[in-house]
Amino acid sequence: MAGPRHDHSLYRDRDTVPVRRALVSVSDKTDLLVLAEALAGAGVQIVSTGSTASTIREAGFEVTDVAAVTGVAEMLDGRVKTLHPKIHGGLLADLRLEDHERQLADLDIAPFELVVVNLYPFVETVASGAEGDDVVEQIDIGGPAMVRAAAKNHANVAIVVSPQSYQGIISAIENGGTTLTQRRELAARAFAHTAAYDTAVASWFAEGTLGEGEDLPTHLTIQAELLNTLRYGENSHQRGAIYTRVGGHGIAQATQLQGKEMSYNNYVDADAALRAAYDMVKPAVAIIKHANPCGIATTAPNALDPIASAHIRAHECDPVSAYGGVIAANGTVTLKMAENLKDIFTEVIVAPSFEPAALEVFKAKKNLRLLQLPQDWQQERMDVRLVSGGLLLQDADRFPDDIVSVAKNWELVSGERPSDEEMENLIFAWKACRAVKSNAIVLAKDNATVGVGMGQVNRVDSCRLAVERAGDRAAGSVAASDAFFPFADGAQVLIDAGVKAIVQPGGSVRDEEVVDAARKAGVTMFFTGERHFFH
Repeated sequence: MAGPRHDHSLYRDRDTVPVRRALVSVSDKTDLLVLAEALAGAGVQIVSTGSTASTIREAGFEVTDVAAVTGVAEMLDGRVKTLHPKIHGGLLADLRLEDHERQLADLDIAPFELVVVNLYPFVETVASGAEGDDVVEQIDIGGPAMVRAAAKNHANVAIVVSPQSYQGIISAIENGGTTLTQRRELAARAFAHTAAYDTAVASWFAEGTLGEGEDLPTHLTIQAELLNTLRYGENSHQRGAIYTRVGGHGIAQATQLQGKEMSYNNYVDADAALRAAYDMVKPAVAIIKHANPCGIATTAPNALDPIASAHIRAHECDPVSAYGGVIAANGTVTLKMAENLKDIFTEVIVAPSFEPAALEVFKAKKNLRLLQLPQDWQQERMDVRLVSGGLLLQDADRFPDDIVSVAKNWELVSGERPSDEEMENLIFAWKACRAVKSNAIVLAKDNATVGVGMGQVNRVDSCRLAVERAGDRAAGSVAASDAFFPFADGAQVLIDAGVKAIVQPGGSVRDEEVVDAARKAGVTMFFTGERHFFH
């Protein structure tokens, strides 16, 4: 059953193409019956497949099954439905050409003037946490083929891939047909749609090969959709926007519960805060300003409210810099933490959840932005950074889950092996240091930062800055350095301030000088053999 015969001369040298026959096959049924009613009312023959055909038919509209056109029933559990010359011939025939007219007539194939197709929910399936064959079965084959065929043949066919375009098509049908300008715009959207879909599929396969020890991909595709246009970028003269990456589970997928619109810098700082807070296993809070920590802390022992305790201790590190900061918590923000923040100007708080009573307190701070992480939030496995003309890709800098066991193998190069409590403090400092921009030095006590030196062009200045900020608290603290000390002078600054233990990667040609300085002062020093630059 090919369908009604057409007067193909109507297509020649005409901008407007009347819609006589439509192919409709959609996974997203939004407003499908609104479209079907308009098509039926205009006398358009509707050809459809599977559940789309059933939905239209059950609503009382006449529909022709694809199998009735092709003469072949759906096969292979629906994998093959529309891949047939009587479908694709009707999609690809350029009816401005007499030879194409003749071939369609000889083969008893009727053309389509409208194709309405949206693809299997691959992205949604991946986002749901599905894996393996469940994901593979959502890779659409026939759908993209129909979309691309119709888009290529936009001189004759209008292709619609989103319910948002239905009203425009309905209006066009009511006014005699689709215009060339309209069909070209629809074709552009269609090609973008299939490109995004293919990118999502390619990214899913590529991510499956990015495990430890696997080769990095030869080709890298990154697909993202505009989430929101921001007021401006890093500075007011720069344009800015945030995009969500297909399959992403990060700050871009967080839900804003209240407050002013997020800015470019808010997003940067919130992501940096998450990086710091979620490195910790215990309840932890990180306060960030300009992508650097003002303070990081875990809860005090036996605290009645662990997350509120962590916040207070993080704030105490540098209360001045914490003004206007961005806060991340790795646990539920409680009423007590909210009350502690009443008189502290804060730009953003991001957390996995908020107690209802805490939200009530925050309502009084109308400009305060609250972000709730998606339930499937996770730290990225790969880092991507744009450079002029290309991009850099690397494994994300992550700490092993068994870092306590790993720390037992750190090389003790000076002093006595610390107690378990002191070792826990050194591990905390080592983790906190990763969140600090290089050159990075962190001083810590009782699993809380007391001094942070960051972003200096030499390590001595970072040591001095950390000691200056710590003040009297430097005495008896432990220190972490994200990379080795090239000379003994930086370590000496820490030693002179009363630091009792230092953890650093080691690897300098002058390591022995640095170790000698620690030995002379009776300071414990560990080499980790691993650095944590963060530029």
